[in-house]
Amino acid sequence: MSQGSSKTDAPQGGAPAIRVRALNSASWNPSGEYVLYWMVAHRRPSWNFALDRALFWAQTLGKPLIVLEPLRHGYPWASDRFHAFVLQGMAAQHEAFEKAPLTYYPFVEREDVPGSGLLEALGARAAVIVSDDFPAFFLPRMQRAVARRLDVRLEVVDSNGVVPIRLANKLFARAYDFRRFLHRSVQSWVHDAPRAAPFDGVELPPAQLPAHITERWPRASSALLNAEREALAELPIDHSVPPVDELKGGWRQAEQHLQTFLNWRLDRYHKDRNAIEDGAASGLSPYLHFGHISAHQIFGELTRREGWSPEDIQAKNASKREGFWSMSPGAESFLDEVLTWREVGFNFCTMAPGDYDRYESLPAWAQQTLAEHADDPREHLYSLGEFEAGHTHDELWNAAQMELVHRGVMHNYLRMLWGKKILHWSASPEEALAIMIELNNKYALDGRDPNSYSGIFWVLGRYDRAWGPEREVFGKIRYMTSESTRRKMRVEGYIQRWAAEVEDA
Repeated sequence: MSQGSSKTDAPQGGAPAIRVRALNSASWNPSGEYVLYWMVAHRRPSWNFALDRALFWAQTLGKPLIVLEPLRHGYPWASDRFHAFVLQGMAAQHEAFEKAPLTYYPFVEREDVPGSGLLEALGARAAVIVSDDFPAFFLPRMQRAVARRLDVRLEVVDSNGVVPIRLANKLFARAYDFRRFLHRSVQSWVHDAPRAAPFDGVELPPAQLPAHITERWPRASSALLNAEREALAELPIDHSVPPVDELKGGWRQAEQHLQTFLNWRLDRYHKDRNAIEDGAASGLSPYLHFGHISAHQIFGELTRREGWSPEDIQAKNASKREGFWSMSPGAESFLDEVLTWREVGFNFCTMAPGDYDRYESLPAWAQQTLAEHADDPREHLYSLGEFEAGHTHDELWNAAQMELVHRGVMHNYLRMLWGKKILHWSASPEEALAIMIELNNKYALDGRDPNSYSGIFWVLGRYDRAWGPEREVFGKIRYMTSESTRRKMRVEGYIQRWAAEVEDA
């Protein structure tokens, strides 16, 4: 290619066109020294459409590829917990990329080494910049701001889920409708997947990072990449939320969790997913959130295990939770969670980018019934601090909160109960929403994610329907109690396990 192209006639390849968007009107630069992949969400070395797209550009232009994976410190709720998880992933990336035909550039912002200006400095020498299309948290706003300051094409690539986030081009108010769309459009997405071995057969010229850039913005130290406590302590982030020692970040850890789930829990997922003792949850949500594993890889591994092919689809069962895929009950139940329920959240954040975390985005019926019961008497009222410390009258709720605080995760069923009782014990539904978002995003490894926002807003009626009988505080919102949970499942061991943490809080 001898000249730059506009954003409308850029070459196609590396990823389905529906997954690629230009964020500015600048052309790609034929005299650029390299292709730059600005990795901010899909933090993995394979099964990654954004990486595939960057490799395509580099091969097409005959340019080296630089992968910049930065970690800033000024994002909301930045803490040792989230930094450590991301840094452990960066260490795994460093190892994976050592023999790859690219230059990996891990950068960790410090107070004395701010990251501002780095992207522009690298972009000034780039032929094109590729980044990740993630529809939530601060990332879209940050990318748009940077795109306006660049003189070279910046495009973002969707590698969030199995279904392209812009395939529907409409917002689904019900999971049932999204499931029906997903099933009926299956041939539009089921055959496309990013590459499991993206570097096979790829040869690129070597890249040399400009010395003046690495001097001003040095690569992350080995101490930081190892998430050593002393190195974390020097960063201007929240040190009161410590790392979770039993959950390490990175694509290798993610793959181990996936294999453990497929080998030992998938077969009983449909029966035991909500069990508290010896449950069958996948444990993959933190790795999905930080991009350490791809929904495509999960789908691919699962379908290979099941011996499945697209010809097995039962179109007559479109929109049904079971029977569409012709797989085992555990596999069908898990696919409904990882496809329907996870990706409907990405649909909402994509189609309502400024509203997905606002109270006003709730369905009209939910806002009406909550308003009608806003002044109902509450037997118990707790402040954010009391909720955070697990100082309520309900020992099961307290145990769930302590699991969130200390492990960074919470049992799936208890997470629903946790939210329902915050609604029950807060002065208003708006206050309840603010408390749920604050606690979830501060402590949960899978927080700040479209899927976790779906769960929080489901508590208040999103993706649900009106229920009866009408109750105080809840109105027509679905009601849950600790007492009913105790009747459904064994919880005493769980409560006992976390009781000491409540006492120490």
